[in-house]
Order: sequence, then structure tokens, then C-alpha cells
Amino acid sequence: MKSIRFKIFAFMAVLLVLLLVMLNTLPMSSSRDLVFEEKHSSLSGRAAILASSLSGLERITEESAGEVLGLLDVDGYDRIVITDEAGKPVYDSAPAAGTEAMGDVLSAVTGKTVFRSSFKDGAFTSSFAMPVATSAGLMGAVYLYEHDSERAEIILDIQSRILTVSVVIGFAAIVLSVLFSEVLMHRLKELVSSMRIVAGGDYKYRLSVHGQDELSELGEEFNALTARLEDTETQRRRFVSDASHELKTPLASIRLLADSLLQNDGVPMDTVKEFVSDIGHEAERLQRTTEKLLDLSRRDDGVLVAPEPVDVKQVTIDALALLKPLADEKKVRIRCSLEDGSVIMATTDDMFHIVFNLMENAVKYNVEGGSVNIDLASDDETVNLSVADTGIGIPEEDRLNIFSRFYRVDKARSREAGGSGLGLSIVHDAVIAHKGSITVGQNKPQGSVFTVSFPRPTSEETGI
Repeated sequence: MKSIRFKIFAFMAVLLVLLLVMLNTLPMSSSRDLVFEEKHSSLSGRAAILASSLSGLERITEESAGEVLGLLDVDGYDRIVITDEAGKPVYDSAPAAGTEAMGDVLSAVTGKTVFRSSFKDGAFTSSFAMPVATSAGLMGAVYLYEHDSERAEIILDIQSRILTVSVVIGFAAIVLSVLFSEVLMHRLKELVSSMRIVAGGDYKYRLSVHGQDELSELGEEFNALTARLEDTETQRRRFVSDASHELKTPLASIRLLADSLLQNDGVPMDTVKEFVSDIGHEAERLQRTTEKLLDLSRRDDGVLVAPEPVDVKQVTIDALALLKPLADEKKVRIRCSLEDGSVIMATTDDMFHIVFNLMENAVKYNVEGGSVNIDLASDDETVNLSVADTGIGIPEEDRLNIFSRFYRVDKARSREAGGSGLGLSIVHDAVIAHKGSITVGQNKPQGSVFTVSFPRPTSEETGI
């Protein structure tokens, strides 16, 4: 967490430094450049006027140069130098300033124009030297020098104010950065703490979410994930409890029957056969439950066999052959309407589980003398299998849970019929695994109707 806080603060600090550097350099640099341009324009203009006026003289002398300066009223400059064609000064308004300007003056005598401007020691110093030319040739040079501290003072004052503002902004930005990082870290710590609480097994815990930003969205996703974990844990505990109960019941019956045989001498053979037969039935029940649990576990792990073309009609006929003795025993009539060419992409075992479980339930939970109607039809897009019975039916409030594991509508009657509450769950998972859908409704005037639909494959998929 400290590294994240440091990275946030370092990023904000670097960004702040860059912004303040730009704030303190760009405006001042631009202001100086504008002053330099203005100085160049002003000095070059005045020097050109002076040189043009001097070019009309026959010869530049001290007297003639003074007269021209008097007529033009050239003032406001700290130094004005006018030379003859040899570069010798004939007029110098500040001779005590030294010979620093003579280099530029000599360059101007040879026909060059020289402009210099700098900002140092709290002032702008600017100079401009240009030749005095006539049609006959060069006859001298003009040099203007200006020392401007007023504009420099204005710029320095602006720079001082910008620096003051920068310090205030920098301090405020640092404070805000610290506050922002603390708020951000507090929210992240809350999220991490919530994760640890949930990791400890408290799936009912929910993070308090405020705001509309990305962290709030992350908190909402965390709560949604925790809710799913809570549901999964609830289902897991119920599954373990139900599975333990389902396995415990036949095991207890087997143990009780075996103990009865062992602890009683001279048990009649008929009784022994009856007890052994009951032990066999309970063992078969235990085996069926175990196989269904293994099948569900395999599906939960995502272990799927590659689909192949399956003729639903033939699978239905095979399942019907196995269920006919049970239907005859319960005096239940089975009517079939099976359409040819009802082929889907699935596995034969999965399709058999689906059809057999639906038909077995329709027979088991039917009334004596009832009926089961099986309809198989297809259209251009789907293959539909419908299993309707005239049995006990499923209340509307139970239909949402009918495909949950170990769920029974009538627990006592289901156990009497040998049901484990896993069959419809297996059917549902198998249907979904092969991109199908399953619905349950009420059969009129009584009973239930299950409808399974699968997408009809193309000829390229089936190879038929």
C-alpha cells in the first residue's frame, strides 16, 4: 500500500513541478521576446529616419549632425552616436560611456546593420547600428542605445506575482494530493479488508459503496461476487447435507437388515431371502445415487464428450423398452407420437439420460391407470420433445426449484418411489450443456408436462 501511495504522490509531484516550471518560464520568455521585437522595431525605425535625414547632407559634421538631431527631436535614448565615413564619431551624446559601441559602429560603416538586445541586471539594454548611405556610397553610420528599466520592472513584478501564485498553487496541490491519496488508500484498504473478511468465510459481509466512480463500480462487483459465493456456499452445504442424508438412509437400512440376520439364530430361509432382497434393493438405490452424484460432478468439472448426431426417436424407443415393465406394473398407458428425422447434436448417453429420466418420473409419479403422452416433433430450427403425464403434478411455487439438486415436491412419496432428487438436475444440466432449453408446465386437467427443445443442426454439422 505504501508503494501505491508513493507512486501517486510522486506522479502528482512530477506533474506539479512540470506545470509550475512551464508557468514560470513560458509567460516570461514570451514577454521578453515581445519586448525584444518591439525594441527592434522602434530602434530600427528611428535609426532609419535619422540615417535618411543625414544622407541628404553633403558631408556629416558635428554641426550638421546636431542640426538634424534638433530638427528630428530624437530623444529618449541613453546614447546617440553619429560617425563619418571613416567611422570617426562626429557626435556622441554620452562620450563617457566608453568604446563598447564602436565595434557595432565600425560594422555599420562597412554597410552592415547590427541589432543587440538583452535582459539582465533588471533592465533591457538595446542598441541598433546602421549605415548612412547615398547613391554615391556610404558616408557614415548611426548608433542608438537604450537602457529600459521600466519595462523590466513590470516584467519582474509579473514574474514575482506568478512565483507567489505558483508557491500557493504548489502548496495547495501537495495538500490536495495527500488528501486524495489518503482517501483513495482508505477506500482501497476497505476493499482489501472486505476481501480478507470474505476469505475468512463470512460470505454475508457486504462492502458499503458510495459514489459513482470506478472504485464504487469495483465495490459493487465485489458485493455481487460475494453474493454469488454466498449462494454457492449455501448450495454446497445443502448439497453435502442432502447427499449425506441420501447415502445415510440406504446404508442404515443395509446395516439394520444385516444386523438382524447376524443377531438372530435360526431365522427362517424365507425371512433370510426377504432380508437379502431388501439389502439388494437398498444397495441398488445407493449405487444409483452414487452414479448420479458422479455424473453431476463430471458435468460441474466441464467434462463433455464431443457431440455427434443422435436420433432422438431411436433413443426414446430404447428408453421406452426399459420402462415398459414399470409402466405395466403401475398400469400406466404410454402413448407416443415420434417424428422421423429428429436428429440433434449431442451424445447418446446424455440424450438417453434426458429421455429416460423424464419418462421414468412421468411413470413413477403417475396415478394408477394414468397415462403418459410422448410427442417428438421438429421444425426448421428446433427439435422438440414433450413428456406429459396425468400424475400428481407440480405446484407452481415449486417449479422454480424443480431442477435443483435433491429438491423434491413431495419428499415422502419421492423416497417411497426410490427417487433421489437428482434426476431432473441431471436432465437440466445435460440439456443446457447441449445448448437446449427445458420448461415445465401444468398438464390439463392434471399432471405435468416437460418440454425439451434443441437447436436443429445443419447438414454440414451432422454430415447427413
